[in-house]
Amino acid sequence: MPPRGYLSPLADGRGRLQRRAFLVGTGCALIGAPALATDRNFGGERFKASVTALDAATRGRLGVAILNTGTGARFAWRGDERFAMCSTFKFVLAAAILKRVEQGRERLDRRIAVTAADIVQPSPLCSARIGSDASITELCAATVGLGDNTAANLLLPVVGGPAGLTRFMRGLGDAASRLDRNEPALNEARPGDPRDTTTPLAMLGLLDRLTLGRALAPASREQLVAWLLASTTGAARMKAGLPASWAVAEKTGAGNGSDNDVALLWPPRRRPLLVSIYIAGSPLPMAQTNAIHAELGKLIAAAV
Repeated sequence: MPPRGYLSPLADGRGRLQRRAFLVGTGCALIGAPALATDRNFGGERFKASVTALDAATRGRLGVAILNTGTGARFAWRGDERFAMCSTFKFVLAAAILKRVEQGRERLDRRIAVTAADIVQPSPLCSARIGSDASITELCAATVGLGDNTAANLLLPVVGGPAGLTRFMRGLGDAASRLDRNEPALNEARPGDPRDTTTPLAMLGLLDRLTLGRALAPASREQLVAWLLASTTGAARMKAGLPASWAVAEKTGAGNGSDNDVALLWPPRRRPLLVSIYIAGSPLPMAQTNAIHAELGKLIAAAV
């Protein structure tokens, strides 16, 4: 469900077919390392050159996947390479909870106890609830919008733990993404370790299916997008480079040289863009990797 005044790609069949052509197989049509789209490239050669320069600037690896659902323009750079998910998995966790609610297997008003032993920082909501409890709705809103790590750990058992969330992703057709550990261990991001990783294209596919597709019922999609729109953790990343008039529904993640942002971007009076950006193995301070995200935001806005 788009924000008020913004267009949905499901208003006609065109956007749906364009997304399917790009996303089926989460990147099988985009072969190469770094992987680049060959059909209707988003931004053209100038955009590709700018991303190449930003990749070098990370002094690690930069992965990018973009789809303009209104025009079909697309782009991928290192699209099939593995990157640590860090906290970007949390919107998928919230979606898995919403799916269980749809199936009558869970209730959003069920309350879960919070103890001092549960706390893994940062946990702005759960730190204030020690010795009390929080509803599943509150925990989902906190883990997606505030990056609350304790909330994520309390919600993971609801879906069967990391293995259960991985099964949920497999059921959505994602053969790449996997969650193996809880917070904070999942942020280890050791080079070559496949645990707790995704690819830019795989995450783009998840974002598409869960927010614009039909993997969730309309009310669940609307709730998930509302949580993403309320996110407070990405002000210095892509959002910093985008026009203030754009609506941004995003989930960020970071840890041990990683700095990530997955977003649904709504320019006014246009259909949304799907964007996933992952940085791995960077020795730069987060202020500098955030600036790379912001520069990508500027480039994306200029290319639309």
